Amino acid sequence: MKTIQKIIVIALIGTAWMWLACGGQTERSILISNPTNLERQELVRIGFSDWLAAFGGDSVFRIVDRTTGDEIPYQVETLGSDTPQYILLDVSVPAGGSLRLTVESAAPAPVKGRTYARYVPERFDDFAWENDVVAFRMYGKALEGRPDDAQGLDLWSKRTTDLVIDKWYEHGDYHTDHGEGLDYYSVGMTLGAGDIAPYSDDTVVFSKHYREYRILDNGPLRSTFELIYEPWEVNGRTVSVIKKISLDAGSQLNRVDVTYTVTNEGKLPVAIGIARRPDPGTLLQEAGVFGYWEPEIGDNGITGVGILLSSGTFTEFSELSNQYLALTEATDGQPLTYYVGGAWNKAGRYTTAEAWFDYLRVYRERLDAPLTITIE
Repeated sequence: MKTIQKIIVIALIGTAWMWLACGGQTERSILISNPTNLERQELVRIGFSDWLAAFGGDSVFRIVDRTTGDEIPYQVETLGSDTPQYILLDVSVPAGGSLRLTVESAAPAPVKGRTYARYVPERFDDFAWENDVVAFRMYGKALEGRPDDAQGLDLWSKRTTDLVIDKWYEHGDYHTDHGEGLDYYSVGMTLGAGDIAPYSDDTVVFSKHYREYRILDNGPLRSTFELIYEPWEVNGRTVSVIKKISLDAGSQLNRVDVTYTVTNEGKLPVAIGIARRPDPGTLLQEAGVFGYWEPEIGDNGITGVGILLSSGTFTEFSELSNQYLALTEATDGQPLTYYVGGAWNKAGRYTTAEAWFDYLRVYRERLDAPLTITIE
């Protein structure tokens, strides 16, 4: 929290007078309402300009539940800027109910880091990230041309809430479960656990691996980064892409904002894919929801993978010999947003296809009916 507070102090030198002019702590409150019949545990965000207008520029504050007095963990989100952009709140709101919070001029309790992302130069330029329930990686330039090269999103299976990326890379034996989980997911020359690529003439047109990265925020509650790819040719057109990926604490799914730049025509058919296993698994293919519950892989267990569009529907579902595809269309210069991730039956949270698919449907329902925030 000391680092976060320092950022706030620097950002608010010119606005501290607002707090002083108000005479100290404000009596205003934050009302968070749940329009669904689902109990909700998730992150919400308040724009920093709105925060300043309501609560002033005190660099030391804590947020509490007005009813219970419980402290609400929060993170200052910068999105790569030198100044705060949002305040992220980790809230639990009952089905159909609401939560009222107040802001106090007091030191907050330390917030445990529950998300983490980093570049991994010691392992062929991997970029890896995780939260307290799942982990992922994308492959880097140094892997290209090697016999073990692969293309898509890799999924690591965890059964601990600890952050493990650094530990697993250090000992290098992460293909064996030592009690915390393992990486047994096979990506190969597929889109893996939900990566995206242009789709032309019934073919996935892969790019090279990412060339640059930029970490925008790195925990404790949300980590956000960008992966930048060099241009490549797709059916006579030059295409480039930036993928912005965010992972929240406690979530099985990442948010992915993909922005393509396309020469000539502004529309680009794309496929979001999931590696297909030789033995039968279970598929879920609905409007904007795509799920796969894999067959059991030896003693390693079962992985579930899921993809959601933030809005709208997939144009079509398709399949190749080595992967299942959900098809949609990207527009030049406009972000295409989807959610992707997975679960492992041995982690104990989702142990059947039905449970995993229910999670995906509920997640989509939450996207369609976000929590509402009112400052009063």
